Order: sequence, then C-alpha cells, then structure tokens
Amino acid sequence: MTSESSERHHRAAERETHGPLGIAIVTVSDSRSEETDTNGQWLREAITRAGHTVAGYRVIRDEPDEVEAALHAMSFGAPRIVIFNGGTGIAPRDTTYDVLVRHLEKPIPGFGELFRMLSWEQVGAAAMLSRATAGVYRRRVVFSVPGSPAAVRLAWERLIEPELKHLTWLVRPE
Repeated sequence: MTSESSERHHRAAERETHGPLGIAIVTVSDSRSEETDTNGQWLREAITRAGHTVAGYRVIRDEPDEVEAALHAMSFGAPRIVIFNGGTGIAPRDTTYDVLVRHLEKPIPGFGELFRMLSWEQVGAAAMLSRATAGVYRRRVVFSVPGSPAAVRLAWERLIEPELKHLTWLVRPE
C-alpha cells in the first residue's frame, strides 16, 4: 500500500518525465569482457524493453581508480541512472561499494535494505554478505548490485525499474 504523498509523487513524475530515460551500465569484473558480460547484455535488453535507452556502457576491472573513473564519466550527459553490477561483496578484491559510498551525496539506504531482504528469499543467509547500495551523485541515481545474474534481475525487476521515473523526477535539475 502506498501513501497519498507517494501516489502524488508518482503521478507528477509520470506527468513531467517525458520520453525515454538514459541509463548507463557499468559491469565490474576481473573476468568478464563485453562479449561475455551476460549481465550487461540482459540489462541492455531490459532497459530497451522498458522504453528507455542505454546511455553508456563499460566493463571495468574491480580496481578503485577504474570504478571512480566510470562513476565520473557516467555522471555527465544523457545518463540519469547508473547501474553498477559486481564488486559488492566482502572479499579483498570487492571495492565497488567502498569507492561509491565515498562519492554518493545522498545515500538511499532503503535500496540496500530491500535488496538484501528480497535476496534472502533466493540465497538465504548469504544475502547479508551483499553490500548493494544506491544514492545520488551529481543528480544521477546510482545503483550498485552484486554481479550474479539473479541479483541483477532482482534489482532491476523488483526495485529499480518500478521507480525509474519517480527517482529521476526527484533528482531532476531545477
């Protein structure tokens, strides 16, 4: 059940957000390439099916400087949403979360909380190992999700896609 205020916001977002949204994809992986990036391929198709455009795409290694460079690059131009996938765990090589949280101007803690709650249904107690997060950076909404295909689908279908217009409306340039 949604509140009256939330419904008003959704209606306003629907009314004022015209055309497709630009969404950027960043796959963080030490082993994937553009050719083997099943998450990136799936997200491209899902974004297009939803009537939006892929406004940027990169596959990068899980290196702090590469994560930071991708964040900065995707925060200019057409992308209104940036989806990072990969590098959210607790292993020493997982640095995506650490880099992103240093830059997020307004964290959205509910995203990570809801993602882990929904992940519990799929992976049980292992859901607590995810450092999925989201927030606002330079008037873009940035999401960071685990790199498993099931996690990417869960995040897109249950959390990101249903709120796209609302999110971009809330952080729109004034």
